[in-house]
Amino acid sequence: MTDRALTGTVATLLGTDPVRAREVAARLGTLSAAFPRPARLGLRAGAGLLDTAALLTTGRRLDRLRPEQRDALCRVLAGQPRLAAVADLLKVPALLAGSGTVLPPAPEPARPDAALDCTPSAHWPARTTADAVVIGSGAGGAMAARELARAGLSVVIVEEGSRFGVADFRDREPVERFARLYRDGGATVAWGVPPVVLPVGRAVGGTTVVNSGTCYRPPARVLAHWRSRAGVALTDRIAELVPEVERTLRVATQPMAALGRNGGLALAGAARLGWQASPLRRNAPGCAGSCQCAVGCPRNAKYGVHLNALPQACEAGAKIVSELRVHRILVERGRAAGVVARRPDGSSAEILSDIVVVAAGATETPPLLCRSGLGRHPQLGRNLALHPAVSLAGRFDEDVEAWRGVLQSVGIEQWHDKGVLIEATSAPPGMGTFVLPGLGSDLRREMEASPRLATLGAMIADEPAGQVLGRRAPLLRYQLARDDLGKLRTALCAMGEVLFAAGAREVLTGIARSPRASDVTALRDIVARTPAAQLHLAAFHPTGSARAAADPESGPVDGRGRLRGVDGVYVADASVLPSCPTVNPQVTIMAMALAIGECVIADRGGA
Repeated sequence: MTDRALTGTVATLLGTDPVRAREVAARLGTLSAAFPRPARLGLRAGAGLLDTAALLTTGRRLDRLRPEQRDALCRVLAGQPRLAAVADLLKVPALLAGSGTVLPPAPEPARPDAALDCTPSAHWPARTTADAVVIGSGAGGAMAARELARAGLSVVIVEEGSRFGVADFRDREPVERFARLYRDGGATVAWGVPPVVLPVGRAVGGTTVVNSGTCYRPPARVLAHWRSRAGVALTDRIAELVPEVERTLRVATQPMAALGRNGGLALAGAARLGWQASPLRRNAPGCAGSCQCAVGCPRNAKYGVHLNALPQACEAGAKIVSELRVHRILVERGRAAGVVARRPDGSSAEILSDIVVVAAGATETPPLLCRSGLGRHPQLGRNLALHPAVSLAGRFDEDVEAWRGVLQSVGIEQWHDKGVLIEATSAPPGMGTFVLPGLGSDLRREMEASPRLATLGAMIADEPAGQVLGRRAPLLRYQLARDDLGKLRTALCAMGEVLFAAGAREVLTGIARSPRASDVTALRDIVARTPAAQLHLAAFHPTGSARAAADPESGPVDGRGRLRGVDGVYVADASVLPSCPTVNPQVTIMAMALAIGECVIADRGGA
């Protein structure tokens, strides 16, 4: 994509001046370098298509148009559905690249970085041995590694991402952190109708470095379902281990002082409706409401596993190798023999071990097992649930400044039994899942008025309708089930009720063809007639792609976390969860991994 086409596209879509457009276009070019190839090609093609449309309509390229000509072109684009869809897609990365300039100064960090025995792969030997190799350092990998190390095993944790510290979170702009902290620069997508954006963290500490910090306990009804339908033997042990996980994470109810107005309005709206709502329980002792959980807390207040379980594992003797991607698991005579991994420069490293714990995550575990010749089970890669989410914004008469406060602050559980969980959630400007309406000067006015917006998000407990394909890299497919579309519609209407009850004078729907509703009745009408293809969906909790099951035909992993068909290989990440956990799953994953770690020790006969 030429600099001219990209600069012109940014100037046109965001309604900004040439100097600012060049600055944002440069950021967008840097950000898109981390995107997967299809996304990069799509960005190139989209900018070229809009540039061509400008030539055909005005005789000039986008970067040569005057402001009034750009606005006239935006009106033309809005009237042509295919071009409007392209422009709507392109403005999302453009808004992201233009974000991060209005955040308050970062407060002093609440705690220093933890001491970790962490070695970048460039300084790790070509061949080493260990009692156990753990692939992945996120919620599952950290807890499994801690359990094994405390039992006296020599443990090596292999992490594809880099180690980040509080200085990275304080000294870099949010958009730069976003590109570095997420796989594919945050552009991972599950393809379907509609496509679902699926940001996945990649760092020492995994997604716990960039999640919201929300810590729900696994609901009893979910555990009962796993016990009766999936036959997971560990279900009771998961419930027993939840208090230990909460102690590790220092989980507590978020104090009111840091919620911010966004959370306060959610509580007020729910109270007026008589709905169940409260501040969320979080692993964020000392949170000051910086609203930057998703790009690394500048205060080190969010207590991800890089600050607790991983340093505890290292205290017990575990070692971490960062920037090392496992290519395949070695197997000899039907038993794990270690891993072969690759450094960023393409060179290889072997870690030999007869115990391998796979905790690469629900999107990466199936391709790894397939690359290793361990992907023969017909259910591997299937049964993917995503916990898809929609967002809604309410416009108020006074400033809300939703980014001043906790990123995810309040939970509204009135509809949880129906599969809908509402949470007051925000993000640094331009970095949230809610998409502002309009193009050109209309979008610019919306951005200028964004301090008066309050935002809510809702996740639905979805059917396992997705699939992880591929060996070298994952290809995600996901088709929204009919009942799940109904849940999303319920979620949008329920969020609108909360916002109007809190005093919003209108809501922004995030639906390009019907972006505003003046009351609940109008919102319900818009939602009822909007097809799935026009919804902007994001998801954050992929699960189930290597699900555990007692029945050998139903899942590639047994009830103790053992991969079927090979000895010594265990899976201890979100992929083993039998279905959508219906809540933010960090606590559930960590308890499951801790229980699987106990099984590894028992199978080994103690340490």
